[in-house]
Formats: sequence, structure tokens, C-alpha cells
Amino acid sequence: MSKPSLILTGGRIFCGLNEGFAEAIALDGDRVLATGSAAEISEMAGPDTRVIELAGRTAIPGLNDAHMHLLPLGLTMTEINLRPETGANSIGEILRRVAERAKTAKPGEWINGRGYDHNELAEGRHPTAEELDTVAPNNPVYLKRTCGHVAVINSAAMREAGIGHNTPEPDGGMIERRDNKLTGLIAERALRLIVDAAPKPSAERLRDAIDSAGRFMLSQGFTAVMDAAVGMAAGMDEIDAYEHLAKNDTLPIRTWVCIYGNTDGIGDKAYDAGYRFGREVGKLRYGAMKVFGDGSAGGLTAAMSEPYLVGDPANRGIFCYTDKEMHDFLSHYHNRGYQLAIHAIGDAAIEQVLSGIEKTSTEANPILGRRHRIEHCGFLSNSQIARMAAAGIDPVPQPVFMYEFGDLYVTNVGQARTDVAYPMRKWFEAGLHPAASSDAPVSTTDPFKNLFTMTTRMSNRHTVLGEDQKLSMAEAVHAYTYFGAYTQFAENNVGRLVPGQLADIAVLSHDVFAVTPEQVEQDTRCDLTILGGVVVYDRLGQVAEAAE
Repeated sequence: MSKPSLILTGGRIFCGLNEGFAEAIALDGDRVLATGSAAEISEMAGPDTRVIELAGRTAIPGLNDAHMHLLPLGLTMTEINLRPETGANSIGEILRRVAERAKTAKPGEWINGRGYDHNELAEGRHPTAEELDTVAPNNPVYLKRTCGHVAVINSAAMREAGIGHNTPEPDGGMIERRDNKLTGLIAERALRLIVDAAPKPSAERLRDAIDSAGRFMLSQGFTAVMDAAVGMAAGMDEIDAYEHLAKNDTLPIRTWVCIYGNTDGIGDKAYDAGYRFGREVGKLRYGAMKVFGDGSAGGLTAAMSEPYLVGDPANRGIFCYTDKEMHDFLSHYHNRGYQLAIHAIGDAAIEQVLSGIEKTSTEANPILGRRHRIEHCGFLSNSQIARMAAAGIDPVPQPVFMYEFGDLYVTNVGQARTDVAYPMRKWFEAGLHPAASSDAPVSTTDPFKNLFTMTTRMSNRHTVLGEDQKLSMAEAVHAYTYFGAYTQFAENNVGRLVPGQLADIAVLSHDVFAVTPEQVEQDTRCDLTILGGVVVYDRLGQVAEAAE
């Protein structure tokens, strides 16, 4: 056996849910060489072996954000941050931030922001176009709600997009009018009117966004992500940006590409250009096709079988497509060999998608083994879970939604429906692979908030939401590592720390398996990230070889 290039010792090593813990781990280049007792691993060391002392800290497999938007996350880093934790808790504060940006913006330059939650604003409502006009009359303003399915725009943005009093609502979209007046609130497929009107990011900005967001994810212990809906903002230019970085070996993080396949997407263009399931370039891999089925439960646009409890008493959300349109999408992309990764949050949308995937199965082209996914999969029935298990269709949920939006869900759909939302325990027991994720920039990428909620079923206000759906910490980490790998056909390479797997490791400041959930939520950080045996992030600056 060759001598290890690197040894981690002096703390617990979580190797996997079934493998349990080791005292030390030895790496040989980019792969795991061995795990075992501290004494066993120490005996393997050679004269050139480096040793990292964990000093009681815990190492886990590198985290995998199985559903996020890496490139959009990078783009939003240069936009106005309106998330509640930044202090954007009133319309007045939002207007102040827009006015501040308008002072330095050229006339006609777009002002973009993201992250506000109208439920967290003092006024309990969305800003209006009229209010935005008062602080930025000479600039189009486009502010996306945290979910990304709802936005508010000002009059200048409406003019740029050609939205007027007589503009019809697009199918699967909403342009709000009150008292026969445009309020500036738009949702779902109506957002495309703004995306098409706004300037497209340059190639350099797209590459910078991927790099910035990727390095940020590394700093939190992630070594792999799925970018869910590549091509949504800038079309094929986004593919070009990823390919450029991958071919030059400058893509910072392992990335599983999910192509945006809606009507306005690039699904067929990408297929014709050769970007198909199984393509691999360095750290970049292709596999899934994304289609949107509905909206968000927080934005009252997720398609539900029962009405929402607030607002219009008849509102059951929005279907982006008819059943036939959706089922045609699913059959088309299934037959082209893509893994399906379909956005559906409400139970009615899940039914549309689930029944459509079931119908795609033929003797010549079955769905078993294809690992099709329902993204989010928030509000569903026990019978739908059973059908997913029978068909090998996995949910890719965001437990952090319960952390950030759980109290809003109670308001919007009631306690009973919220208690069974994102049912991690039921999915585990059904033999499914619920891969934990953040949907960033919708929610925080902070993995410790996600781990906290998976193990407590508490919101950020510590409201308990379906306690029977709690996981153990080992199960939660498994969902954040191995399950992500499984849903990306990568479980033979990443997701556990066993001999032969890639040496992707996160070293945490606290032993999350021993401390209280509150310490996980509030105090735990990633101290060290190792990607393919190379230290790529070192929070404390204790490893001289950390990558720049």
C-alpha cells in the first residue's frame, strides 16, 4: 500500500451512515486511502506525509447542495441584498436601499434586488410600483421576493418590458391589478417579460459569478452542488461560462448541471449542441433537465388541492403548464435521455408531475433506474410518497424552507398541512433518497441551519413543525452528503469517506453529533474544506498549503 499524502487525526471522522465513525483518515492524492484508529493510521505515515490535527473537531464527507442556483447566487452578490437578516424589515428600508443605489446608477440603468419577504416586512405587504417610482424614477427597478417566483417592478421596468394596462397575463403567470391599476407585482411566467427586457450579463460577469459563488460554497464545507436551471437568465451563454471554467480547470466546485427546459428555456438547444446526460468536463457534469410545475407556498403560487387560508379564498396557486403541456415535456426529455428534475411544491403540482413521469415509462424506456427527481416536493400525500418509492422517483427538498418560512406556511396553509410538509422521516422510511439542499439564493446556504431544522423540525423562531419528521444528526448529514451524490449518479465517487472515494472533506468547528442543536444552529462553522485531497478553504489560516 502506498504511503498517504495527508492524514487527518485527533477527532471523529464520520465516514457514512452505515460506516459510522473512525478516529483518523489517510488520503492518497485525490482519494481516500484508509480510515481507522489513530494508531493504525499513524503507522501508515511516510516521511512526506502531512498531518492535520483536528484537535477534537469532526470531519464529515464534503457537503452536497443537491438543489441550488450557483450562477444566480453569484449574480445576486452584486445586487441589493434584501434578505430579512440584513435588516430589510420594512418597505421604508427597502426604498432607502433602492434610493441609495439610484444615486450612483446612470439614467436607464437597471437596479436589481433580491431576498425580501413581504411576511417579514412591518407593513406585511409587497412594495408597489408607485413607491419604487418615488425613489428611482429614472431607472427600471426589479426586486425579486426571496422565493424568486414573485417580484415587484416600477413603472420604468414596465415600460422596458412593454407591460401596460391592457397587457394580458401570460399562461401560468400573474400581473396584478387593483382598482384597474397595475401594482407592480408580477409572478411566475410573467417574470420572463422582465428577464427578456433586462440587459444580459456579459461572459466575464457570468464566469465571475460562478467563481464567486463556488468559492463561497467551499467556505461553508460544500464540495459539490447542483445548479438547478442553467440557462434561465442568459441562455446558452451560461453553458459557455461553465464550459470555459471547466476546460481551464478553474471551476471551483464540483457542479452537476441541470438545464432549464421550460418553453423559454434551452433544453433542445443544449441537446443539439451535445450537452446531454453523462457529459463530463473536469469538475463539471451534466445530467438533469428542469421544468417548472408551479410556484412557492410562501408566495401563494404553489399549486395546491385545497385553497390557501389568506388572500383570495379561491386561490389554490398557479400551474405553470396544463397537464398535457407538462406531460409532453416530461415524455420529450425522458426519451432524450435526461434525468428529470421537475419543480413541484404543492400537492396538485406534484400530482401533475408524478402522474406525468409515471406515464413516460415504457417497456423499451422504463423510468426505474433513471432516478428522476421532484424538486422541492413540499406538500404531498402518503399515497404520492408510495408511488414515488415504487417508481424510483426521489424528492429533493429544502428543509431550510421550514426554518425560514415555516411560520409563514402555518399562516398560509395551516398547522396541520405544515406539520407534514417536507416529510424527511417519511421519505427515509419509504426507502427514498431525500437530498437536502438550500435552493439558494432563495434561502441561506448555511448548512448548519439546515442541519438544525432536520434534527429539530423547528423554524428560525423555534416553532415546532411536525416533530415526528425529525432525523438523527447522522441521518441529516447522510441526506446532505450521500443522498445528494445518489441523486446525481455520483455515489461511487463522493458522499462517504471510504477507501477509493474522492477525498472531499469538511472539517467542522464543533462535533455536530455531540453538541446541542442550538450550538449547531448558532455556533458551528466550517474550519477546513478539502476538495480532491487539496485544502481549498482554511477559515483559521492554520494550513499553509490552503489554496488561494
